[in-house]
Amino acid sequence: MQQSGTLYIVATPIGNLDDASSRMRQVLAAVDCIACEDTRHSGRLLTHLGIRKPLVSLHEHNEAERVPGLIAALASGENVALVSDAGTPLLSDPGFPLVRSAVASGIPVCPVPGPNAAIAALSASGIAPEPFRFLGFPPRQPGARRRYFESLAEVEDTLIFYESIHRLAATLADLCQTLGAERSACVGRELTKRHEQLRHGDLAELADWAAHAPEARKGEAVIVVAGAPANDPDEVLQGEGARAINTDALLRALSEALAPRKAAQVAAKATGLPKNALYQRLLALKGDDST
Repeated sequence: MQQSGTLYIVATPIGNLDDASSRMRQVLAAVDCIACEDTRHSGRLLTHLGIRKPLVSLHEHNEAERVPGLIAALASGENVALVSDAGTPLLSDPGFPLVRSAVASGIPVCPVPGPNAAIAALSASGIAPEPFRFLGFPPRQPGARRRYFESLAEVEDTLIFYESIHRLAATLADLCQTLGAERSACVGRELTKRHEQLRHGDLAELADWAAHAPEARKGEAVIVVAGAPANDPDEVLQGEGARAINTDALLRALSEALAPRKAAQVAAKATGLPKNALYQRLLALKGDDST
């Protein structure tokens, strides 16, 4: 244990209780109290571990009122552990206001790493592991969800989502429609549990599976989607927009007054060409000019 008055961010098993680390057990057994998403759920975990500690509920509906009391306890020298129902706290789970307040108050914050569903699914997905974006739960309403996915259509990073099993089929259908039926993906269901399943395929195949397979309606789900294919700046800049305007000259002129990313953004509006491709082209031009 570190000095007194430390906030421990403790990852707990996402399903298989044998994933509980010895350090996790030691920290939970040593702290003065445990802030948890659901006292009943965390109580069962502590009973399994043979640990008895005061539990304080901390969830999205009471964080504002709970944080001051927990900060006061930490400031007085008590050690507090923060856990969620499963996995690493804060990632689509409560706790960020508490951690932010602790950091702002100069209270030591110590991570106790462990299970995480997003990383577990990514590691077994067969999809490029980096760079990736963890995006949590997508919007629940169909229209907002589709617009959200459309905004990600050109992102080249691997995308990771959590989704309720009740919306899995609809979400995969929307991903198929907005990102493209042939985009590679993987669905991890019931990770580390008895009925664990990793389903690989393109979005069309996975959407069809989720719409018809009985098992796709049970458990918790993680969706991993391959990023958009990288654009070759030299190929992209040969399009119709490039014939209408001297793209290289435009980029050079804009870069004299603007930062590279802003110059690429303005050039994208003027030419209709992808911003990322223009940015990479500008970097290449600057490299040529410096030699």
